[in-house]
Amino acid sequence: MGIFTRFTDIVNSNINALLDKAEDPEKMVRLIIQEMEDTLVEVRSTSARLIAEKKDTERQLGRFEKEVAEWENKAELALSKDREDLARLALIEKQKAAADAASLQADITRIDEHLTRLNEEVGQLQEKLADAKARQKTIIMRQRAASSRLEVKKRIDSGKIDDAMLRFERFESKIDDLESQVEAYDMGKKTLRDEFAELETDDKISDELAALKARVNKDKTDNKA
Repeated sequence: MGIFTRFTDIVNSNINALLDKAEDPEKMVRLIIQEMEDTLVEVRSTSARLIAEKKDTERQLGRFEKEVAEWENKAELALSKDREDLARLALIEKQKAAADAASLQADITRIDEHLTRLNEEVGQLQEKLADAKARQKTIIMRQRAASSRLEVKKRIDSGKIDDAMLRFERFESKIDDLESQVEAYDMGKKTLRDEFAELETDDKISDELAALKARVNKDKTDNKA
């Protein structure tokens, strides 16, 4: 692909469309930027060559324009000396030099048009390159974040998480069984704390019973009186 064909394709391309179609947007954006930068280098090199060619053409044009003026003067000199034959020959040479000058002028015009078009397209490409670089970091971050989310989603949907949770539940059930067995061994056994609690309970009941007897005896005494 020639430089100008590729250059035009890049200038006219839609970066978003390229990224949407890419399997690896991170890699694609790097390639786009690299392609743009490489193309700019080539275009600048081509522009430098065209400018050098224009300067050389302008020098040649200057020589032919000088020849036109010289043959014009020679024709006038010949006529002043009554040498019409020489004047005719001088005018013929003048026409040849003028034709060459016109051809060179056309070349310069063509080069100017080419340089103008290149300058416009370089401006467009530089804008797209600046845009691509500005968005490169965001695009890469979005790509990596999306890839990470997709990987997590795949793992969750693969059933591995559910299997792990089931294993946890089975382990918890086993621990429950072990704890139940430990508690079963302790059933019917009184601890030191239990013994003291019973003593405290017996004291409370005795005190309450004594108070109740005293109240009943008082009621009996009051009734007899």
